[in-house]
Amino acid sequence: MASGPVHEETNKGSMWELDQNLDQPMDEEAGRLRNMYREKKFSSILVMRLAFQSLGVVFGDLGTSPLYVFYNTFPHGVEDAEDIIGALSLIIYSLTLIPLLKYVFVVLRANDNGQGGTFALYSLLCRHAKVNTIPNQHRTDEQLTTYSRQTYDENSLSGKVKRWLESHAYKKNALLILVLVGTCMAIGDGILTPVISVLSASGGIKVDHPKMSNDVVVLVAVVILVGLFSMQHYGTDKVGWLFAPIVLLWFLLIGVIGALNIWKYDSSVLKAFSPVYIYRYIRRGKRDSWVSLGGILLSITGTEALFADLCHFPVLAVQIAFTTIVFPCLLLAYTGQAAYIVCNTGHVSDAFYRSIPDGIYWPMFIIATAAAIVASQATISATFSIIKQALALGCFPRVKVVHTSRKFLGQIYIPDINWVLMILCIAVTAGFKNQSQIGNAYGTAVVIVMVVTTFLMIPIMLLVWRSHWILITIFTALSLLVEVPYLSAVLFKIGQGGWVPLVIAAAFLIIMYVWHYGTVKRYEFEMHSKVSMAWILGLGPSLGLVRVPGIGFVYTELASGVPHIFSHFITNLPAIHSVVVFVCVKYLPVYTVPIEERFLVKRIGPKNFHMFRCVARYGYKDLHKKDDDFEKMLFDSLSLFVRLESMMEGYSDSDEYSLFGQHMEKSIDLTSTENGNENTFYSNVDLSYASSYDLIQPAQSQGSSLMRSSGQTSQTTGDELVFLNRCKEAGVVHILGNTIVRARRESGFAKKIAVDYIYAFLRRICRENSVIFNVPHESLLNVGQIFYI
Repeated sequence: MASGPVHEETNKGSMWELDQNLDQPMDEEAGRLRNMYREKKFSSILVMRLAFQSLGVVFGDLGTSPLYVFYNTFPHGVEDAEDIIGALSLIIYSLTLIPLLKYVFVVLRANDNGQGGTFALYSLLCRHAKVNTIPNQHRTDEQLTTYSRQTYDENSLSGKVKRWLESHAYKKNALLILVLVGTCMAIGDGILTPVISVLSASGGIKVDHPKMSNDVVVLVAVVILVGLFSMQHYGTDKVGWLFAPIVLLWFLLIGVIGALNIWKYDSSVLKAFSPVYIYRYIRRGKRDSWVSLGGILLSITGTEALFADLCHFPVLAVQIAFTTIVFPCLLLAYTGQAAYIVCNTGHVSDAFYRSIPDGIYWPMFIIATAAAIVASQATISATFSIIKQALALGCFPRVKVVHTSRKFLGQIYIPDINWVLMILCIAVTAGFKNQSQIGNAYGTAVVIVMVVTTFLMIPIMLLVWRSHWILITIFTALSLLVEVPYLSAVLFKIGQGGWVPLVIAAAFLIIMYVWHYGTVKRYEFEMHSKVSMAWILGLGPSLGLVRVPGIGFVYTELASGVPHIFSHFITNLPAIHSVVVFVCVKYLPVYTVPIEERFLVKRIGPKNFHMFRCVARYGYKDLHKKDDDFEKMLFDSLSLFVRLESMMEGYSDSDEYSLFGQHMEKSIDLTSTENGNENTFYSNVDLSYASSYDLIQPAQSQGSSLMRSSGQTSQTTGDELVFLNRCKEAGVVHILGNTIVRARRESGFAKKIAVDYIYAFLRRICRENSVIFNVPHESLLNVGQIFYI
C-alpha cells in the first residue's frame, strides 16, 4: 500500500557469511523481502474496485452530514438569508482545507504501510525515536525487513528534535497521553456517529407525519442500531460490497438534488465560494456566529474515521473515491440546501427532507436511512482498527480479534468492543432523544481528534519525512487556523451535551492508561528480579534439583536474562525439564513481522544444559492472528536452530555483545521443507553461554555434573536432534506466570484504586496468552506470584 517517503536505515548490521560468493544472492533476497512487505502494488482494476468498496466503509459518515448540519448550525431558526450564505462559505472551505487538503493529500501519506489512525502515527515515531515507554526493543528488531527508519545528522533539526523527545521520561509519557486522548476521542466518535446518523435519518418520518411522537422515532433508531451491530461479524469486505452501491446511489442523488435546488430556488448562493462571506458572517453575528461553528463542524465529521479506516483500503483508492465522487457531490448537496433555505427560512430544522422533490420523497427516505447505517459502519470499523493497534502497543486489555478476510488482513471484528459500542449507542440515543444535544457532543469528539492528529503530524514530518520546517509550519498553521476556532466553539456547548464524549473518553483513557501503567510495571519487575545463569547452574544435584523428561516452554516478557518466575518455580518445585525454552512473545511498533523472521532462537548456558531462548515477534497487524500451531512452530524453530548451529561452530566463542560490536552476528534465512510444506524461519544464532560469561565459569562444572548425573548429554548435532525429539515425545508443558500486582501499603489512594481494583479487574477479564496462542489446556501450568509496586 502507498505510504509516505520512509527510507530504510543503511546500517543494518552484518550478515554471517557461509561463503563470500553468497553475498549477492543474500542481498537480493533481503531486497525481495523488503519490497514484499513494504508496499503492495495493485492493478488498476483492483484499485477501482477498492475505491468503489471504500464508499461503503470509509465515507458513509462524511456523506450523511447533510442530514443534520444546517439544523445544528441554526437550531433556533434563521432570520437573515445572508447568514445561510456565510455558513455555506464556512462549510465549503472547511471541506476543502480539512478532508481534502489535510487528510486526503497529506495525512493519509503518513500511514504505517497502509495502517492509519493515531496509533499508526505513534508506531512510526516509536521506530524513529526511542519514545516507547516499554523499553523492550533490541538491536535485532531493527534488522526486520518491515522495520524501516531514518538516519539523522546529529546537528540537523530532525536530530535535535529526536534527542529532545528521548531526553526525559515525562516527554515520552506526555506523547503517549496525547495519543491516548486522540484514540479515546475517536472511540467516542465511533459511539456518537451511529446515534446522530440513524436518529437524523429516522427523523424523516415526522416530516410526512408531523403529529408522530418522538418516542417512535427513537424506537426506530434503536431497532436499526441493534441490526447494524448484529451484522458486524460478517466482516468489512462483505459489508462493503453490500453498502457501497447504497452510498454511491446516495452521493449521486444528493448531488443531483442539490444541483436541481440551485437551479430551482436561488443560484445566487454560489457567491458563497468567496471567502469574504465568512468574514461578514462572523462580524455580523459575533458570539452567536462563533457558537454556530459547532454545528458547521459537523460537515467534516467522519474525516478522522477516513484515516483510521485506511487499513481496509489502499491510499490511492480512497483518494480516487473522495476526489471524483464524495467531494463534488457534498458541495452540490450543501449548496442546494442553502438555496432552498434562502427561499424558505422557516424550514431549517428539516431542510434536507423538505428540499427533496415530492415524487421521490419516500425512496429518498429509505436510501437516507440506509446511508445512515453505512455512516455508522465507517466509525465502527475505525474503532476496531484503533483498538487493535492499542492492543499491540500494550495500551488496552487483551480482547478477541477476529480476522474476517483472508485477502485483506486489516479487516477485523472485535466481538467484545462491538457489543459495548452497541450498548453505549442505545444508551445515548434513548437518554438524549434531542438531536441538537447529540450534535454538540459529536462535534466535541471530532475536533479534539483532529487537533491531536495535527500535533502528531509535526514530529512525523520532521523525523519520518524530513520535511523542511517551512512546509511543516504552513501545514500546522492551516490546520490550526480551522481547528482552533472550532475547538473554542464546542467549548461553549459542553453543558449542552458536549460533556458526553468527554465522559466516554475519560472512561476509556483511565482503562488504557491504567493497563499500560500495569504493563510497564510488570516489565520493570521482570527486569529487576531476573536471575543469573550462574545461580541456576549452581543448583546441582546436591541441592535436590533434578531433570525430568520432556520440554518446558517458560513464557516471559524478557528478551534476555532468566525470568523470576523460573527461579520461583524451581525453588518451590526443584525439578526442571530436560529441555527448557524461555519464550518471549513481543509486539513491535511495526505493522507486521514476516513469518520467516518471526522467531529468534539462541542457546543460553552450556550446550549440554539444553536451555534456549525463543523470541516470538509480532506487529500490530499480526496481533491475535492465531498461528495454526504455536507449539509446533516453536519446536520447528528450535530444531532448525540446532541444525544451523552445527554449520556455524567455530565462528564464535563467548560474548553475545560481540554480535554487534565486532560484526560476529550470525543471521541466516533458510527454507526447510517438511511434510511437503515449505516453512521459512529466521534464526539469530548465538553460541555464547550468557550475557555474563565470567559468572558462569565457576558453576559450569556443577552444571556438567548435573547433566552427567541425569545421563542426558548429546555430543553431536544429530544426537541432540534425536534427544529433542525424544523429549518432545515425553511431553511438552507450557509454563505461564499468573502474576498478581498489588499497590504497596504506603501508596496513595489513587494508586491503590488504579492497581488493586481497576488493573486487577482488567486482568481478570482479559484474554490470557494461553488462549491467544492456542496452548492446550492439558499441557498448561500456571505459576502464581505476587509483587508490590
